[in-house]
Amino acid sequence: MSLDGNATTTHRNVALLSVASTMAERVTTSEEIDSRLSPVLKRLKLPTGLLQRVAGVRERRNWEEGASFDDAAISAGKRALAEAGIRPDQVGLLINTSVTRPHLEPSVAVRIHHGLGLPTSAINFDITNACLGFVNGMSLASGLIDSGQIDYAIIVDGEDADQIQVNTIERLGREGINRKQFMSEFASLTLGSGAAAAVLGRADQHPEAHRILGGITRAATQFNELCVGSVDGMFTDAKALLRGGMELVTSAWKEALNHWDWKTMDRYIMHQVSDVHTDAIVKAVGLDRTRVPLTYPLLGNIGPASIPITLASQASSLKRGDRVLLMGVGSGLNTSMMELAW
Repeated sequence: MSLDGNATTTHRNVALLSVASTMAERVTTSEEIDSRLSPVLKRLKLPTGLLQRVAGVRERRNWEEGASFDDAAISAGKRALAEAGIRPDQVGLLINTSVTRPHLEPSVAVRIHHGLGLPTSAINFDITNACLGFVNGMSLASGLIDSGQIDYAIIVDGEDADQIQVNTIERLGREGINRKQFMSEFASLTLGSGAAAAVLGRADQHPEAHRILGGITRAATQFNELCVGSVDGMFTDAKALLRGGMELVTSAWKEALNHWDWKTMDRYIMHQVSDVHTDAIVKAVGLDRTRVPLTYPLLGNIGPASIPITLASQASSLKRGDRVLLMGVGSGLNTSMMELAW
């Protein structure tokens, strides 16, 4: 008996109670970055405005001096708990999904656990899977809620792209950088900072909340070297990455139709990368472009925080009964899709 290429998950009794975001306050425009890179752009005979025209990113956010990504995640978590009407002592699980980390250990989760005042009984750990971490965290928490092990979970994410941005601009300005090297780091210049949090609980205890129905994941790990990032920068083979990502998404989408009907969702909350990436997915699987909200033009790519931040921005315009699909591709490559019944 052959196995499906997708991992399919369904949830019986889980709901999204709230989602909140913390926005970085300092705005860095693509024009500012062009200005800093002016000498190398001139030397390589590259035009200004590539970030706007190619990626569609006009600006991104950075943290003010003294602000930190983990404090921002704590702030988002406190507001998500308050909005959900859940006390910290009711939380049984905290999952941090941040790509950003100041050190290898301890986990970022312990700092956020302490900051939120969660009980000693609350399981806490980091889970990372590039830009899919938040959706993966929601899926894992949903399974634990369904199994009866916990009543409430909080998923958090905070990202800080400031150092990557500084390091990339400094490196690209050095003598000897050629066009190929410049373009391999282009994606680093689209990154932004931000934080988000979501609270999950039992649907039967919160009938007014938003049901998490389930979804799919699929791996194409033969593409594991196409996008490699660290605090120094993010290095990509953009053409191969886009091609591999589209192959993965279309394969996953087609097979998912055996279990799910996602052709006419009311909103598609996609991981926010660029115009090129968004247009390619919309075309590949035939989405209604008007149902795909965009945050990357003003916020850039905020990694795993992109999906919850975009969902939070849409929450007030969604109505009871709307069908929402969270979807994205993460470096590695992996793809995940998760359906919510609003």
